[in-house]
Amino acid sequence: MKSQHFSISKRLKSFTYAFNGFKILFKEEHNARIHTAIGILVLILSVYFGLNINEWMAILFSIGLVFSAEIFNSAIENLCDFVSPQWNDKIKKVKDLSAAAVLLSAIIAVAIGIIIFIPKWIALVN
Repeated sequence: MKSQHFSISKRLKSFTYAFNGFKILFKEEHNARIHTAIGILVLILSVYFGLNINEWMAILFSIGLVFSAEIFNSAIENLCDFVSPQWNDKIKKVKDLSAAAVLLSAIIAVAIGIIIFIPKWIALVN
């Protein structure tokens, strides 16, 4: 592969590809829309409860983790469908593993949310 010189315009162009990825994600992946709605709700609750800096970092990291897992999962599923449009047990295994990564990240995000918000909710109602 030929070595290319650094180019600001090419680096900026790479952002258009990334934003196109977001466009595809929200257009084609229903779960991404669900994650977005939940993420917005969590951000609203975070503002309402006045989270401290560490809590904000945990919340933002959790939201980013779930979205990153969803993006990787979608990319893997699309690649699998391209490579093997017909049923294939090995492709199913790959897809199931990538879906498990999304589920795990969502479970961890919920656990972090519970740790942060339940004590604040209890303090509010008491």
